[in-house]
Amino acid sequence: MFTSQTSSIQDSFDVEDKDTDFDNEEIVGYNQKTQQLNCYYSIYFYQSTSLSLVDTSLPSEAEPELRSYISRRLSKGALLGGMGNIATVELSVPEQAVGCYCCLLEQERSPDQPEGEGNGDYVVCFLGGSEKGLNTFRLELDKYVQGLQSSLSPELPNLETEIRPYLSRWYEESVLHIYRVVQLVQGNISYLLHAALSHTHMEVTGADERTKADVARFIKAASLQGLVQEDTPSASLCKAVSEDSHSDLVMDCSSTPPTLTNAVSNRFCDDWIQAFLNAAESCNPFLLRQILENFKLKAIQDMNNLKRFIRQAEMSHYALFRCCLFLQGCGNGDVLLQNARAEHSGLLEACGIIRVLEEFLSEQAQSASAAASSAAAAAVAR
Repeated sequence: MFTSQTSSIQDSFDVEDKDTDFDNEEIVGYNQKTQQLNCYYSIYFYQSTSLSLVDTSLPSEAEPELRSYISRRLSKGALLGGMGNIATVELSVPEQAVGCYCCLLEQERSPDQPEGEGNGDYVVCFLGGSEKGLNTFRLELDKYVQGLQSSLSPELPNLETEIRPYLSRWYEESVLHIYRVVQLVQGNISYLLHAALSHTHMEVTGADERTKADVARFIKAASLQGLVQEDTPSASLCKAVSEDSHSDLVMDCSSTPPTLTNAVSNRFCDDWIQAFLNAAESCNPFLLRQILENFKLKAIQDMNNLKRFIRQAEMSHYALFRCCLFLQGCGNGDVLLQNARAEHSGLLEACGIIRVLEEFLSEQAQSASAAASSAAAAAVAR
């Protein structure tokens, strides 16, 4: 009746393509007319071997099926405290099979409190979409469910005023933030992507707190901090890049669409605009997330290639030539060299190579600008 599988986001990525297999996958429970996903929650009190329902938004015939599934998972020790578990469950709901996120929230125990007296934990479940889709938001779901920890007690006097509204917003708060940002900025999404890659600080004005939080979460999700393998500590590298980067990106949301100041992009970021817009138009937040992860993986791949070329260029002029061609072709040379300069700051020979590469890109940019100006002048003359 229930199936679970271990999946890795990276296993399904093809960094050469901006579209993914989410593109053709129908979102389970998605209502095209209302543009909303059917999503549910359940929360249970767990003590010893007893599992009792506290609150749920599931239909009455589906809740006992979910409870039976959770009981089996608990009896097998498959739910660990504070660690979310995602599986596909078949329930008596219109979708039949849905993605299910479950997390055991263990309550603090007094050292001198006898076992079984007043002790109890909670199991929180979020259901909606597919197992594969929920897996792309695992970190957000873990963080969201942990936000409930301090509000839980055996009596739950705040069930209707605090806990139920919080549980009801899980999809909106944990999954839709990337979608809301793309909808807000539309084609300007490339500037946010560039800011994330280049560690540029971003300021949002004229917006409510949720919009500010959405943008901050998007920038964090699109950045490579903690993902790139490097000898330089991540925090130190980001600090060095930030100190060397351009002015803060400012987004003023007092107008529609928002206006951007100090906006910078490049060909690499621009090439991903349409993929984000297409996913947003289809109202598919899971596809949006995987496109974002593809974007990051391609950037990491290019960074690793540049590092390899720089090492080879220390011994070969031909490798230096290949490095120039690579930077010219990837469309992300400014960001890659910015990160490489910060990472190799203590390596004299590597810094010399990076300076040569920066001069090459600068000359290419000037040549392109001059060509564009000549073409514009010729067009006016005609």
